[in-house]
Amino acid sequence: MGVNRMRQRLRRAVRRAASNPVLRQSVRSIRPRADWLGAAGVVAFFILPEIVGFLWGRQIAQWAHSHALQSANSVARADYWLLEKFFEDGGSWLNLTIGMLLLAWIVWERNHRFQSNRRSDQCTES
Repeated sequence: MGVNRMRQRLRRAVRRAASNPVLRQSVRSIRPRADWLGAAGVVAFFILPEIVGFLWGRQIAQWAHSHALQSANSVARADYWLLEKFFEDGGSWLNLTIGMLLLAWIVWERNHRFQSNRRSDQCTES
């Protein structure tokens, strides 16, 4: 009985979230544009850094660590430390997944918009 109750609570929470106007506006505000600039932004800020992290993360972290030890400037040392922490674990599967989902969203929206335009063109021809 506990599993069914949990499912019901989860369904209610999803319905409340889907009908919440503030949440809907938040999702609309973070939605990438459905053009090549939106796709390029998703690739540049979500996908490419993770691929670089997976391929060269250890080398970048080692380079940043050695420069942090040699730097006399505290600001530069802090920058190298942040760079080292950013790449020490390699790439992030979560960020890569988010990037792929955003790209899928862009493609779906473009296809949806294309289909809508195509239907409206067919209606005007008749």
